[in-house]
Amino acid sequence: MSTKKLTFEQAFARLEEIATCLEEGAATLEETIKLFEEANELQKLCSDFLDKAESKLQILLKNKDEYQLEIEDE
Repeated sequence: MSTKKLTFEQAFARLEEIATCLEEGAATLEETIKLFEEANELQKLCSDFLDKAESKLQILLKNKDEYQLEIEDE
């Protein structure tokens, strides 16, 4: 599955599918490794989507005096 053309929602849904499959423990070792690799790609994609959304929000809210976005440092 190419992760390049997925929306955030599609990538997240696929991550949930993979998590369920791995939790069930029915996959072979080879399948588990492939699923884990796919999950890593999907996680990176979702993280990129969220980072871009956060940046857009910061820009939008910076231009509005009445709104402020507070980012908590972890």
